[in-house]
Amino acid sequence: MLDRLGTESFDVLVVGGGITGVGVALDAASRGLRTALVERDDFASGTSSKSSKLVHGGLRYLQQGEVRLVYEALRERQRLRRNAPHLVDVMPFMIPILGKPGAGDDTRSVVPRKVARALGSAMWMYDLTGGWRIGKLHRRLKRDAALAHMPSMPRDRVIAAYLYYDAAVDDARLVLTVARTAAARGAAVANGCRVVEITHGPDGRADGAVVEADGRQVRVRARVVVNAAGVWSDSVRALDEGADPDAIRPAKGVHLTVPWEKVRNDIAVVIPVPKDKRSLFLVPWFPNGDGTYRATYVGTTDTDYAGSLDAPATTADDVAYVLRALNASIDPSVSGGFTLDDVTGVWAGLRPLVKTGATGRTADLSRRHAITRSEHGVVTVTGGKLTTYREMAEDTVDEVVELLGRRSRCRTRRLPLLGAGRDRTVSGRPASDQHLLGRYGTLAAEVPADDPRLAEPLVPGLPYLRGEAVYAVTHEMARDLDDVLTRRTRARLLDRDATVAAAADVAALIAPHLGWDDAEVARQVDAFRRSCADEAAALLVAEAEYVAATGATPSLDPGAAT
Repeated sequence: MLDRLGTESFDVLVVGGGITGVGVALDAASRGLRTALVERDDFASGTSSKSSKLVHGGLRYLQQGEVRLVYEALRERQRLRRNAPHLVDVMPFMIPILGKPGAGDDTRSVVPRKVARALGSAMWMYDLTGGWRIGKLHRRLKRDAALAHMPSMPRDRVIAAYLYYDAAVDDARLVLTVARTAAARGAAVANGCRVVEITHGPDGRADGAVVEADGRQVRVRARVVVNAAGVWSDSVRALDEGADPDAIRPAKGVHLTVPWEKVRNDIAVVIPVPKDKRSLFLVPWFPNGDGTYRATYVGTTDTDYAGSLDAPATTADDVAYVLRALNASIDPSVSGGFTLDDVTGVWAGLRPLVKTGATGRTADLSRRHAITRSEHGVVTVTGGKLTTYREMAEDTVDEVVELLGRRSRCRTRRLPLLGAGRDRTVSGRPASDQHLLGRYGTLAAEVPADDPRLAEPLVPGLPYLRGEAVYAVTHEMARDLDDVLTRRTRARLLDRDATVAAAADVAALIAPHLGWDDAEVARQVDAFRRSCADEAAALLVAEAEYVAATGATPSLDPGAAT
């Protein structure tokens, strides 16, 4: 890929390997444009691997009057389910109606009829704007039915619930699959390529970029440059425009992974945040096949962020916010309550929201995308959400095509992603191996199984196989240990401590395929362990600061939420 970047001339160069960038690359390549994409770190290493991992319309956007946004998102949800059925799973969601303790069956004194009607109306609106496309309509559940889906809720506070349907996806795997599909369509796609210069021709128009990769600089020639760098898009624009445009308002979103046994939700649940107008998703993760799950994750926060874009830290306030909502929706006599000690994984991402003249909370800002064109012809796409990435890419490439003076139509609305074929068998393994089929689809047969040891767990207690790590470095452009354990698999997010314990073994497994000697293996393991240790230490330091400032930790106390 690096050789292609330096020797070929392209119609379009895409900067950024998140979901928006790879979507643009696929749309452009599928239209017959000579396409290149460069990513400075790893595919989905930024925001696109740190989302809520949902393909949804966004019920709360209806409350903000964003009916068209919800309609478009639900339409894209349906297209993604059709184009990537191996990656996107239908998931039921439940919104409990909680009352005061001891409310019993008397809802009149707890939940005003107006509120109940409003929630029911929102459900119908969601169905009418496209929720019905999933094949099921919402319905109201009685108390016992609601508790059957999440028995850890406080029984004396549960009045009823609403059930509706959306979908879930492994966001990092979706990004990688779109990138591989673009490459299969002829795009030159490379990670580990940092853009250090946007080049301009004699007429002043951008005509490519200079990237640093593997210790050398590569001149990439392209007629149009697309800036799809997400929260880093201002930095890319500065290379073209000579000054930081200050157009992005980053919003931090934090998720926590906790033991499923303490929650026992067999579907996703929307839980309210006490003393806030927001709600959080409580999502079961990785089914065991017997009705139980390996973990549950909860999030997301939505707050202004002004720190380093490269390493957004999870603070004690972030954890307290999430745990406060979780504890308020859980019966402490059943679960024992949640504290920092229960958090097995954490991830913090930054949403690239477009700045407007309005002030206020980032949670209230629109998730619509924006496309701009600089005086030098650089096309920048910002904003949006994971679910609508394909539509964002279509609009962006329409702009590119106009700049090129061509006429072409989008082809991605019905374009299957790699692995989406009908052959759902796995060579050398039972066809019922839903784990591999759900991650690779028809490509599951490519995951090596020639050695029985490759069918063993990569990290004890987690679902990934050793063969998947080998496949990641031989077929999926994983370049280091973190690529394998954080994005090609999600081991670090599921159980950080168990993953750290297995890091040395995983590094030794992939070392021959990457040409690592013993010194490089040790360096990779040390770097991964330090990164995980820094992540854990950041929480403890922030908690200590909180204690020193307040003299207590009520926000992390399981009883404080009630």
